[in-house]
Amino acid sequence: MINSVRKWVDQVVVGLQLCPFAKSEIDRDGVHYIFTPANSEAELLEALAMEINRLDTDFPDDTSLLVHPNVCEDFAQYNQFLSSAEMLLRDMGMEGVYQIASFHPDYQFADTQPEDAENYTNRSPYPMMHLIREEILEQALKSLENPEDVPERNIALLKGLGSEKMKQMLDACMQSKVEEG
Repeated sequence: MINSVRKWVDQVVVGLQLCPFAKSEIDRDGVHYIFTPANSEAELLEALAMEINRLDTDFPDDTSLLVHPNVCEDFAQYNQFLSSAEMLLRDMGMEGVYQIASFHPDYQFADTQPEDAENYTNRSPYPMMHLIREEILEQALKSLENPEDVPERNIALLKGLGSEKMKQMLDACMQSKVEEG
């Protein structure tokens, strides 16, 4: 499972430069890949709280991908769950300290069709949440010449590659899932 996520990060996120500073985080081993066996939203919120505390206490310069394949498999359910995750950040006093980036196998932006290529900027092998310390994100964004252009660049890139190519890339990452079996 984690191999599928690592392959996705390496080949899609870093390989296509969707996140301009992901490679440096990978190179310095600053990304934690955390699998949770949570089977309910309550268990997932508990796992999220534990990971936020762990990052805050033990790894203040790192980031985590919290992979949760058994909860929020339906994208609409996942999207609704993100409100609970944001509320948890507020309740923990971590709003403004951490940001949650969302990824899901069926991710779909508003005003797009399910097959639109731009949805692949946030499509991943499994449902997951990326926990990012906002201070580190702000520093990384300062190192970019035009950070506001990144989303548009990513959309143009993925539209140029096309939905079929992006589906093939994600499927190739999922092949790791079968091999891990």
